[in-house]
Amino acid sequence: MENRKVVNQELKVNKEKIIEILNKVFNSIWFPIIIGIILLLKTIFFYGNTITIREAIDKNLVIGTVMFLVTFMCIVCVLPNRARTVTTIIVGTLLSVLLFADNLYYIYSSSVLSIAQMTNLQYGEEIMGTIPMLLEFRQILYFIDIILIVVLLLTKILKIQKKNKADWKVNVLRVLSGVVAIVLFFTIDADYVEKAGEDPYNKDTQVKKGTIYGYHISDIESLINIKKRAKYDNKEEMISDYEELKDEYDEKYGESNYNLDGIAKGKNVIILQLESIQEFVINKTINGKEITPNLNKFIEENIEFSNMFMQSYSTTADSEFSAITSLYPMENGMSYSRYYSNKYDDIFTMFKNEGYDTSYMHGNYGYFWNRGNVYRTFGVNHLELKDSFDDTSENVMGYLSDELLYKQAVEKMKTYNMPFFSFIVSASSHTGFTLDGLEDRSKVSIDVGKYKDTFFGNYLESVNYADYAFGTFIEELKEADLYDDTIIFIYGDHNGIDMYNEEMLDFLEQINPNITDVDIKLNYIRVVCSMKIPGMENLTIEKPVSKLDIKPTFEYLISGQAGVSLGTNMFARKDFISLNNERIVTSRYYYDEKWFRIIDGIEVDLEAIPEDEKELLYEYYNDMEEELAISTSISINNLLK
Repeated sequence: MENRKVVNQELKVNKEKIIEILNKVFNSIWFPIIIGIILLLKTIFFYGNTITIREAIDKNLVIGTVMFLVTFMCIVCVLPNRARTVTTIIVGTLLSVLLFADNLYYIYSSSVLSIAQMTNLQYGEEIMGTIPMLLEFRQILYFIDIILIVVLLLTKILKIQKKNKADWKVNVLRVLSGVVAIVLFFTIDADYVEKAGEDPYNKDTQVKKGTIYGYHISDIESLINIKKRAKYDNKEEMISDYEELKDEYDEKYGESNYNLDGIAKGKNVIILQLESIQEFVINKTINGKEITPNLNKFIEENIEFSNMFMQSYSTTADSEFSAITSLYPMENGMSYSRYYSNKYDDIFTMFKNEGYDTSYMHGNYGYFWNRGNVYRTFGVNHLELKDSFDDTSENVMGYLSDELLYKQAVEKMKTYNMPFFSFIVSASSHTGFTLDGLEDRSKVSIDVGKYKDTFFGNYLESVNYADYAFGTFIEELKEADLYDDTIIFIYGDHNGIDMYNEEMLDFLEQINPNITDVDIKLNYIRVVCSMKIPGMENLTIEKPVSKLDIKPTFEYLISGQAGVSLGTNMFARKDFISLNNERIVTSRYYYDEKWFRIIDGIEVDLEAIPEDEKELLYEYYNDMEEELAISTSISINNLLK
């Protein structure tokens, strides 16, 4: 009994000593140093789950990150005891939340957050509804130290000392910390911030060059000085360079491969934007059933563009903007939320000038992505949003179900003056992919098997329902006698599944066991695309095309005047497209910071290829830069007004 008392007493003494040591460290200059080391590990973890997911983390990236964290911690160490401890906890928490939010958004859109998102919080429901699908258990590592500190504070094991006295040695250390922080920030850190600003369109490159912290500082500077991003501040200079670029394109690529000039003139035209439908689902089966039987049939009977690429890694609104204006979108829906009142040479005006009755239809309300204001600015004759449809009884994922949208769209089109141009946006296969609100689940005709109740399995089921609804749309058009002599153009707006989703990769590897990282990246940005032109038989066009090409293609088909368009006619010979994050896809190559061969995914050694081939790659890059400069300037400075 006596021995037990001695042991318990020793344990109590040891526990008190441990608590005393913990509190000394917690209230000393060592606490911010320890948190800084933990933040470094979290940041490296972040890099490994985002921008370097399939490559080694660069040494300079780690060094830059260390420099920023040393700066942050030196600033904290300047403060007196209590303020230092509290500020360390606050800084550690904020940076952890930032890394976590960047990680989540990267899974959602293969892009880190920008300050521009803060101006679009009213549209956050699109992302918020998806968060449960983006969470991974390992992400708890971003908060494990914070949770531990909170628990220790609540149990009063840790206590923040109120004593603020410090001897001269501590005061000297605080002064030195301040000096080190200032020197680091205005020398090494500033250099990383500058490097992050060298590639204003490619966030991965910005982060790799400037670290995640340098990127965010540069991003804030960029938003404050947004006008500096515009190469052109007057219309005349921009138009001069634009016409020079278009002359170059006409000379190289202007000749059409098919004699279709004016073939659509006077015919009804329908453009259908399909929510989140990527190309890889087309003509694929799962457990013996076609995923998209109706789309497969439509594509088989008409023109297939097998390499249509989305222009942006973000929103449906960005996709609409590119298709309608033939310009690159400002990131994250900014074209519709911030620059909506600008004057653009839009597709609706082009059709109206040719005598068409124009309409835009979507199963959501006008406030979402500011569509009410946007399409009134475009001067659409018939703006058909959710409150203009009589039957809103079935809502899928919060939007009017595709089936109800299509049936009522056909009824509305029957009342329009001929010829008409209708731009329709579907939504039932929206991110989340749970088909919430669908009343009859038997309309999903596939069994996803081992993928059941996974994000990917839900995606396949949503695409299958969207395909079912598309089939009803085609039948409704036929019954209304609006199918045979109507031009119908369909395309997916953007990706549905994150780039490295494990179940999707499993599905793709069953189709192609030798899939490369370049294949995966192209799969992420490739969307379904097909076109019905009355009288034309099945045709497959394999060259790269993009949303920017939609307006100029219809300009060619109806012999219209489109104004400023950065895309080109899809039936002509241009053999490359660019994205607004400085990626390039050509018939043979893919550019993502470096050039890669598409056929095998191997990086191109520019010094080992023929000189004319190398010159061609430089031309692609220079043309991409000029397109982005023109487009960005038009948006920022409203140069088409």
